Amino acid sequence: MKASFVSNMSLQNAMRLTVATAQKEMLKVQEESVTGRHSDVGAVLGAKTARTLNLHRDLQRMESLKSTNALTTQRLSASQEALGTMSTAANDAMGVLIALSGITSADQLQLAQKNLGSALQTFTAAANTSFSGEYLFAGINSDVMPLNDYFRESPVSDAKTEFDAAFLAHFGFDQDDNAVATIDPADMQSFIDTLESSFTGVDWENDWSNASSENMESRVSTSETVQSSTNTNTDGMRYMALGLVLGQELLALNISESARKVVSDASIDYMGRAISGIDGERSKLGISEARVAQANTSLGAQITILSNSIKDMEGIDTYEAATRVTTLESQLSLAYTLTSRIQNLSLLNYL
Repeated sequence: MKASFVSNMSLQNAMRLTVATAQKEMLKVQEESVTGRHSDVGAVLGAKTARTLNLHRDLQRMESLKSTNALTTQRLSASQEALGTMSTAANDAMGVLIALSGITSADQLQLAQKNLGSALQTFTAAANTSFSGEYLFAGINSDVMPLNDYFRESPVSDAKTEFDAAFLAHFGFDQDDNAVATIDPADMQSFIDTLESSFTGVDWENDWSNASSENMESRVSTSETVQSSTNTNTDGMRYMALGLVLGQELLALNISESARKVVSDASIDYMGRAISGIDGERSKLGISEARVAQANTSLGAQITILSNSIKDMEGIDTYEAATRVTTLESQLSLAYTLTSRIQNLSLLNYL
């Protein structure tokens, strides 16, 4: 019979290999128990890997759309709030104008002039509302302040300069001249008609507005885009500026009662158009808000379907993974113990 000898070095190497293998497997299983998916999807799925990659790409696109939809919703909400401020200011100005009917008191006329000027300032501030560094009512020119301040003094605004020039050109004297008392209703109506043409034409874009007439469009799903802004070139905003400027500049002048009635009636008419136009823009953006909400509902359903499909292909049983972690921990603990004992094997301990 032949005796064979096995050195404790070979036993130690065998245990080291066992420990290294167990540690590598432990890292893999721990990752899987945390992520809930195979650590090496390609190795497990093989030819099906391309399919899961496509699902991941679609999922990222849906999640990206839902994320941008949140910004679109906030932009629309801020726009609605600003338009609501304009509408309220327009209705308040309409009330002031209606209350002035037949009034000739200079104090009351000056108070009304002040109220209309405040309404114009409120309108300008609302029109220049910004969100996330972009002006809401500038159309696609979102980096440019859309509406110039009519009351700017240094330098004097182009809109104010043009109004004064138009008044002087039409009547032959300025607003402070005593001759304003001689303006007859027909002449005043002619001036207002001329002024309306300038507000509804290119003069508006030269003197008042820096906005683009092309509105922002936002993609809310893979196949749908919505209007996500409006601009200061809309009829409602033009008529609001016109009605307020007429009332603020002309009602308190020393003009005849019949001429003042022409101004008052025109201002009321323009404010009515302004309210209708601004509320119309609010309705358009409200439709966009509803479409964004519907798109988010659809995207949420698609995200759920894609996530479940990916989980079915890549997912693992986390309870099984936890059990494997416990088993490997026990194996490692035993291997460490055996390795320690083997290292202590020496003839010197028995001599």
